[in-house]
Amino acid sequence: MLPYKITEATKSTVPIVVSVPHCGTSFPEELIDQYKAHLIQKPEDTDWFVDRLYDFAPALGITMITAVYSRWVIDLNRDRDSKPLYSDGRIITALCPTTNFLGEPLYRDERTWVSEAEVSRRYTQYYEPYHDKIQSLLDERKKQFGKVLLWDSHSIRQIVQTIQPSKFPDLILGDADEKSASTDLIQIAHQSLASGNYSINHNHPFKGGTITRMFGKPEKHQHALQLEMTKVNYMDDDEINYNQVRADKMRQLLSQTFQKLIDNFKGEPKPS
Repeated sequence: MLPYKITEATKSTVPIVVSVPHCGTSFPEELIDQYKAHLIQKPEDTDWFVDRLYDFAPALGITMITAVYSRWVIDLNRDRDSKPLYSDGRIITALCPTTNFLGEPLYRDERTWVSEAEVSRRYTQYYEPYHDKIQSLLDERKKQFGKVLLWDSHSIRQIVQTIQPSKFPDLILGDADEKSASTDLIQIAHQSLASGNYSINHNHPFKGGTITRMFGKPEKHQHALQLEMTKVNYMDDDEINYNQVRADKMRQLLSQTFQKLIDNFKGEPKPS
């Protein structure tokens, strides 16, 4: 089984691709028995329902790529060598994590590391295909339009004390300290998101993971932005169930933001 699902645009394509790397909940047959059964029944660190939240995007001409497997198998938004994304002391799980965000062991044998050979195997089988497909989609859009934007979509609990003790803002727009996208795209996205009566931060406490940093090459007309949001913006107060009313409000804001980005692309000449 492919480690990703592609949802094609249902109208004329636009130069935007949406990625949802942490919505996967499946475990490969060769690995599933190694994990604690009660944990993988509902893998806690999942970005629950984010693929559903964004399922309006294809009607705008946007192609979506979404993960199939849980981030506990391999984290598609981590550095190949598990190099920390931040250096402020927060807990950051590895490429192939052995604990969840709260430090609870994931495996039945309570291993504290995954062998280098096994990490390499998972990298080849699950990580590379997802990243290669992203680049393929970006290349297709760039060939058609001369430019492209990757929007990497994430969610998180309101409070994760291993990262910070206080609540996260509703929305966090990340662009690797303004290195992964052009200034105009960053401003359009930020201004639009800020108009929605949500609290919003820029590059703090998240500035974009490996996907944003790796694929964001504005000097080559290939841009990337990450949006992190707290789950209560589209789920219930317990962050368990999808809340249609909250989700519809957020979907309206996201749709508005995408439309403004699309309009900006249309107003620019195609790069030579």
